[in-house]
Amino acid sequence: MKKITTYGMIALGLLTGCNPAQNIPEETVEKEKKIVIYQVFTRLFGNTDTTNIKWGTLEQNGVGKFNDFTDEALEAIRALGVTHIWYTGVLHHAMVTDYSEYGLPGDDPDVVKGRAGSPYAIKDYYNVDPDLAMDPSRRMEEFEALIERTHIHDMKVIMDIVPNHVARGYHSVSSPPGAEDFGASDDRTVEYHRDNNFYYIPGEPFRVPQWKDGYLPLGGEKHPLADGHFEENPARWTGNGTRSPQPDMYDWYETVKINFGVRPDGTKDFPGLPDGYDKESAEAHADFWNDREVPDSWKKFHDIAMFWLDKGVDGFRYDMAQMVPVEFWSYLNSAIKVKNPEAILVSEIYIPEMYREYIRLGKMDYLYDKVQLYDTLKSIMQGKGSTDQLVAIRAALADIEHHMLHFLENHDEQRIASKEFAGDPRKGKPAMVVSAAIGTSPVIVYFAQELGEPAEGDAGFGSASRTTIFDYWGVPSHARWVNRGAFDGGQLTGEEKELREFYRRLLNFTLENKALTGGYRQIHSYNRTYTDGYNDRLFSWVRWKGKERLIIVVNFDAARNHEFDLKLPDDMVRAWELKDGTYSLENMLVDPGSTDRAEPPEPEERSGRREFELVVQERNAYVRLGLRPLESLVLGFSRKD
Repeated sequence: MKKITTYGMIALGLLTGCNPAQNIPEETVEKEKKIVIYQVFTRLFGNTDTTNIKWGTLEQNGVGKFNDFTDEALEAIRALGVTHIWYTGVLHHAMVTDYSEYGLPGDDPDVVKGRAGSPYAIKDYYNVDPDLAMDPSRRMEEFEALIERTHIHDMKVIMDIVPNHVARGYHSVSSPPGAEDFGASDDRTVEYHRDNNFYYIPGEPFRVPQWKDGYLPLGGEKHPLADGHFEENPARWTGNGTRSPQPDMYDWYETVKINFGVRPDGTKDFPGLPDGYDKESAEAHADFWNDREVPDSWKKFHDIAMFWLDKGVDGFRYDMAQMVPVEFWSYLNSAIKVKNPEAILVSEIYIPEMYREYIRLGKMDYLYDKVQLYDTLKSIMQGKGSTDQLVAIRAALADIEHHMLHFLENHDEQRIASKEFAGDPRKGKPAMVVSAAIGTSPVIVYFAQELGEPAEGDAGFGSASRTTIFDYWGVPSHARWVNRGAFDGGQLTGEEKELREFYRRLLNFTLENKALTGGYRQIHSYNRTYTDGYNDRLFSWVRWKGKERLIIVVNFDAARNHEFDLKLPDDMVRAWELKDGTYSLENMLVDPGSTDRAEPPEPEERSGRREFELVVQERNAYVRLGLRPLESLVLGFSRKD
């Protein structure tokens, strides 16, 4: 048999199954680029203080600043393989810390979660968090400078908009001329009016939740406003829809729900989109809304989005978008796309039945793939689930897979390394290969995920396993990477350096390899049926575009090596036009930690750059593989005639 030199990649991972006719046609993704979003919790990013006193003040535990995102920091993020930075917690939200000297008094602890406050209880949509500025009086200028620096380093800026609710104490001190506060003109004598911004409970004053399970605001610290009272009369509906004047402490009690023209009985008080508009362009949607009367809250959020686009922001992540009617998203997102066609619009949504509606009618670019891909990967990482489940997930989303945003960590989810999740960050490596390489869709990396941050310690509000978004805190592994402002990882442990290098190689590979924007087929099911030694701790799929050919296989088993002959179905052999012969396959995803095993690696394996051979005989094709625990192989080849 002739020897054929090969390059490229076979990546080991997990995807769902389809037959070749169901693969995404290459021409439909010809112009698509892979996107990598790095989510930073802005308040914590530059903070190198790891004193971490429970309920600690800003002075005790420190706080990060916009200026901590130096040129060195941004270049290091870009070099990780990042295209977009999602700056979380930028907007001015309710907080206990007092900035009265700047005209920004602290908020009532009875309606603030934590001391630093939830970034999803927005207090002023037209300015940014004073905590984040070296000079709070010039905080907007400092953020504008950060936007500019991010662009200089060839990355885009995403920020949050939280349309479903605002802080109970919402009051903008920075509104542009003509902009009015939410609720300023509401008729508070009625529960509902289309142009009211809030829902009311006439005749009932708001009452602070009854604290339980040992919880007290600020941990029981004496504070002049922590008196069990907050002035709000009449009471308004709480952010998660609670209609009681006294919400439960597990409700979103610090926020009030925005009225988007949905009556209390659930009927809609605004025009509906005509049939067929799921196939219409953003421009057509914008034209539809151009001469129609819409609820006042719609107009306010339109003006807010335009304000931030004018500041240079490149896109938005929408909190709890499923709680807001899809018609509003058609109205807002079409206007955004008309203004900036390249804007990226990310939606937090957890109801699969609504996905296509929010993409096609709501004009969302990307939706969280939590309840299907993330939840399944988490179960597999924990040793509970089977990789067989991934096949049906990918197949069910095949028509919208490009719009499904993949992640393993974010501010809402547990850290992989926490004992409550997997207890070992390396268990996230095969899942990360799946998340990044199973589709054409983007992937999120949460800051310090690439370092294996375990999120230990009790910050105050909330609990360990999730890095706090409510209190002043330090992130120890991240502080070691920051290395006193050098942003070079100088204090990282050897294990942390290896993990970060794995992420760097994987993310950059996803940006560079064209096959990851092309066709897909899972070969997992075929190998489960026909391959001895191949089980449901393994997952495999193929990707291709043009002459690029990738085979991707991952091993979720943390304890065992797996050896087997991975087979390609005969129709893939035909589709790839593989002739009888032996093809050299090279592992392109060199994992610096993959040689951690009981026996030492062979000399030729010490670099991690192992070679394999794909044997093709009469349309039967197989490659002998040996996967170490938690190893992923990205093997690629290109035949030379």
